Formats: sequence, C-alpha cells, structure tokens
Amino acid sequence: MPLKIPVWFIASLLLLAAATVPAEPAKPAAPHPVTQPQPFQFVDVERRAKELAAKPYARDDAGMPEFLGHLDYDQYRDIRYKADKALWKEEGLPFQIQLFHRGFMFKDRVNINVVDQGVATRLAYSPELFDFGKNSFPSPLPADLGFAGLRFHHPLRHDDVFDEVTVFLGASYFRAVGLGQAYGLSARGLALDTGLAKAEEFPIFREFWVEKPAKAANALVVYALLDSPSVTGAYRFIIHPGIDLTMEVASHIYFRKGVERLGIAPLTSMFFRGENTDRFVDDFRPEIHDSDGLLINRSNGEWVWRPLNNPKLLRVSVFKDTKPAGFGLMTRDRNFDHYQDLEAHYHERPSVWVEAIGDWGPGSVYLIEIPSDAEKYDNIVAFWVPDQVSGEGKDYQFGYRLHFLKDPVAQGNLARTEASRIGSSSPAVGNGLGRKFVVDFSGETLKLLSEKAAVEPEIGASSGQILNPVIQKNLETGAWRLSFDLVPEKDKDPVELRALLKSRGEVLTETWVYQWSGK
Repeated sequence: MPLKIPVWFIASLLLLAAATVPAEPAKPAAPHPVTQPQPFQFVDVERRAKELAAKPYARDDAGMPEFLGHLDYDQYRDIRYKADKALWKEEGLPFQIQLFHRGFMFKDRVNINVVDQGVATRLAYSPELFDFGKNSFPSPLPADLGFAGLRFHHPLRHDDVFDEVTVFLGASYFRAVGLGQAYGLSARGLALDTGLAKAEEFPIFREFWVEKPAKAANALVVYALLDSPSVTGAYRFIIHPGIDLTMEVASHIYFRKGVERLGIAPLTSMFFRGENTDRFVDDFRPEIHDSDGLLINRSNGEWVWRPLNNPKLLRVSVFKDTKPAGFGLMTRDRNFDHYQDLEAHYHERPSVWVEAIGDWGPGSVYLIEIPSDAEKYDNIVAFWVPDQVSGEGKDYQFGYRLHFLKDPVAQGNLARTEASRIGSSSPAVGNGLGRKFVVDFSGETLKLLSEKAAVEPEIGASSGQILNPVIQKNLETGAWRLSFDLVPEKDKDPVELRALLKSRGEVLTETWVYQWSGK
C-alpha cells in the first residue's frame, strides 16, 4: 500500500539520535567551507524556489556509490557523526549541529549551509566527520558526497549537557522533543495527494541554511528549500527549545503543476492498538500508539475530539471549516500502566499542536487512518487542505506554530474526553447487532457537579439508531460517563457519531466524534 510508511524510516531518526558516540582522541574539527560565502536572507530561498518551479524537476540523488545504497538498516545506523566534531562545540554556543551520512534509503544529497552575519557558507563533506563502525567499503568515498540531513542539540537539563531537540532526515520529515519527551510522531513540510487512490508524492528538503546563534540565544533559525515534481517551497523554522518545544514555521509554496490534494502542516503518527480497539490483538501491551486522538479548535469556538483507530479499511475523515484556529495529533493518556512498554516509552511521546497564524481561509482538516497489522507502520496522517485551487504558476503562503507538548492544550473550562471504549451490546439490542460505546469526560467543572446535577447528553448519528443513553458520575474519579448503544442500519456504513454533555443549555464538554464501521 503506497500510503504506508515503514516505521524504520521514522525509527531511524530516533535510533540514530540516541546512539552513544565514543569520544575521539583527535583534535575536534568542524566541517570546512566548500563554497565562497554568499549574502543570504529568506527572500533568496523564495527566489530559488520560484526559479525551480519554472524548471523541470531534477532529483539530486546522484554521486552516491552503489554500495551505500545497499546498506541495511543496522549497517546504516552504525555510521555515526563524531560528537566532538559537532559544529559550534568549540565556540561554546547554545546550539550544536550534527550531520547525517547518505546511504540506505537516504539517497538524496542535502546541502547544508551556515549563515553568519547575513553571509551563507556551505559545509563540506568529509569522511573524517563520521565513525563508520563495523562497515567496510570497497572503495574510498567521494569528496563531494554531501549529507542526508541534520540534527540540533541544546542544553535542556544542564548547561553543559547538550540534548538532541530537533532532527531533519528523509524527504521533508522532521521531529522534535521538549524536556522529558521521547521521539514519537513526525511533522512534514508538505503532504501531496495523501489518501488518494494513487501513489503519494513525497517532497524533499534539498537544502538547509542555519543561522549561527549568538552566545545568549534561546532560539535557532533554520531555512529550507523544498522540492518535488509538483511543487517547490521556501521554509523558515524558528526553533524554541524548552520544557515544550515550539517551532514557528513560515512557508511559501510554488506550483509546477496542480495537485489533487494539498496537505498543509502535515503530521504523521502511529496507532496500532488502543482502549477503543474492538477486535483481538495478540499482544501483552494494553495500548500501542504514538498518538491517541485528533483535536480540532474550530473557527466557531467548538473543540472537537476524534479518538484514533486502526481500521480494517482505509478511512478518510474530513472536518470542514472557514478559518481554522488549530488542530493536532495528541497523546492524552500518560499512564505507563496503560502501555507497559519499557522500551518504546509511548507514555512520554509528545503531542503536536498546529496553531494557525493568519487567515488560512476555508478548507478542511483531513484525518487519514490506514489499516495496519503491526506497530512498525506509521498509519495516521492529519493535515489542512485549503479550498484554493492549485495549478501551474500559482503560489500560496502559510504560517503556523508547532507545539511539541506533554501537557494538554488549554481549552478553557470545557471537560475533555478521557477515554473511549467500544464493545458488544446485550443480545437483546438490535437482535445482537448493537455496539456499546462508553465515553468518559473529565474536567474540574464536572468534578464539582453533584451526581444528581442536571447533566444531559446530546448524541447524534449519521445513520442507525441510538438507544439506551445513560449519563452518570464516576464517584471514584470525578469524571462523568456517557454510554449508549448503536444499532447500525443495513448497507449504511460507516456511521458518524457525535456526542457532548450539557447542563441547562450550557455546553460542559468538548465534542466527541467517532467514525464506526462494521467492515
């Protein structure tokens, strides 16, 4: 299936990042310049992107020896950048850069430039920058081999200990973490034709420019040039590490030709098993996922929560809006006992919230859920699709902030969905065809309400019958539980469900939505 993304593509970022690099006795050295310094600013990236869009697409994946492309996963991750050669390490700056080697599935040459006082200088490749581990190559590596990507380090816990905070590697994928977070879902520069009955197009970041930070800097500025057969793009990332990492993104997209589905601010995650999985999974872990739900803040102020699922068939959910405030793939369940995984640390993986900057205009949040038979596939994608028509010669600009979080997004006084569970209804319901849904809502306002308070559910379904709605307070936790039965209507599948809680006309909770299918 073309939409499935192997988890080793994403996991390689984590494993490469987490690899311990032995100290080298040689004197530390930074990559040396390979080009003459050139004046630089963001408009130069925009100009490059516009010029590229007027030319045929040409991928820069040449110049790499064939044996590097034949490396397997373990051989590739045995190639490590030497930590004592990290750029800016000897200058005592608050950020450091390490680079990734080309090879395995990372075949594209990615140019890396450093911008110092408005002047850009490209970094030169040298095999002396890398420890190749147990690898033995049949011939010397080319002097102009180039790099595959880069990652950034910054002190989070102690001033003298540099933690990895962001990595760009492979196509237009990137990931980031704040304090106490473990790498999980990925962001992307752009998603093209994702979820359609044809091959997805994966743009690449073919060049980066990184501004040299001042000694007191608490943010890092990175520019990137995106390229693909259909579009080009100029990007600026302002990375603010901390307890939560925030990344301000400015993008200017130019079209070589029209695309059927343009995905802005795409997020890619994994959901294999959760509390709402209503079929047997032979695994000792109760839940297995990077994210457990899609959260949307609509332009009318409504907050919508959509639990993720691992469907039997491809599912595409569309949430139309006139001017989005934000959306994100979230992890709400932080209880280790619900995962029982001592290696993956799913309970520590960040949520990523997309905060729209400016007026994006009308469009839709898309959620795509791809059937998966193992946790090694990233099968969840969410992004914004504008209503604007793309086409040759057109260009669009979008700005947004990415928040990599452990704590929930602030939603005012609205209670949140704490858990969603599905099981069989009693045999008397719908001649044994009914499904029971149990949704727990939790919030400070709900906790204060008496168990006899006038709390009422509002439930809707696109088809079928809703029976036996019950609302009651959980005296153990203070949460309120809504349960109901759905009797599906024959030949009307899937069913869109919607529910929230009210009291005397006042909305108490976010809106819970779900797409159920019997297929």
